[in-house]
Amino acid sequence: MEMKDVIISIMGTQNFSVDDDDDSVELVTDGKYCFFDDEATLTYMESELTGLEGTKTSFTVKPMSIVMSREGTLNSSMVFEEGKKHYFLYETPYGSATMGVNTNRIMTKLGEHGGKMEIDYVIDFDYSIVGRNKFVIDIRESNSAEAVQPAPL
Repeated sequence: MEMKDVIISIMGTQNFSVDDDDDSVELVTDGKYCFFDDEATLTYMESELTGLEGTKTSFTVKPMSIVMSREGTLNSSMVFEEGKKHYFLYETPYGSATMGVNTNRIMTKLGEHGGKMEIDYVIDFDYSIVGRNKFVIDIRESNSAEAVQPAPL
């Protein structure tokens, strides 16, 4: 499986409490992408904008689940399965904690040349909700004329 050069547009939204407004950040970066046999792999390096500079983020997308792994200044591996709760170890330079992720919704429309995926989930620590998060990720081959146009979901 050959990894292709891609342009990745990530719109991330976080909400830390019912009373707070959503906190959104958009990141456009380059990365690598591969699609084979109904499974996709996406990797990119985080930037100073996300606060995770020096961290490599990878998504492994299967028909019923998505795994997001981070390695570097922050280490974690989160499993997203719609309607299921999974636990993960969140490791930072300041210490580690076991947290839960409960996935509300996964939507993927991926193919050989890229596509779009959305993950809507809630993070908790010790059964207390830490925040609700949503990623909308658009993937386009970097040599494609469509690279600058987001795909509909």
